[in-house]
Amino acid sequence: MTIRHGFYAGWRGTEYEASPDGDQVRLYLPRHADGFRQVAHDRFVQVVPMAQVDRLVYVSTYCTWRGEPFVVLGEHEGWVRVEYTGGKAPVAERLGLELFDRGVYQAWAPRAEIEDMREETV
Repeated sequence: MTIRHGFYAGWRGTEYEASPDGDQVRLYLPRHADGFRQVAHDRFVQVVPMAQVDRLVYVSTYCTWRGEPFVVLGEHEGWVRVEYTGGKAPVAERLGLELFDRGVYQAWAPRAEIEDMREETV
């Protein structure tokens, strides 16, 4: 499963990573395509009017790890970066999570221990 976290837009029958900006939407690709300009080594962008976008959604990936709820932030070489969404500091401390920011706990979890990975779209 591809881990997605952020805005996605449908445009001309294709889904793109996206970033809304007022009445426009920036669409992103990891490779060159007609109408897209390169902004980084593997990042190409095209700005289109919001009115041309078929749909704009925010996608988050969630999972369960060690019986607790998490949002999935990314994955690297068999490890998954997770952020605790249960809101209980004693539970976060018991799990040995890193305090990332005030009230925000994260960890690298082995992919094999992750359960019930799923996407939710808003």
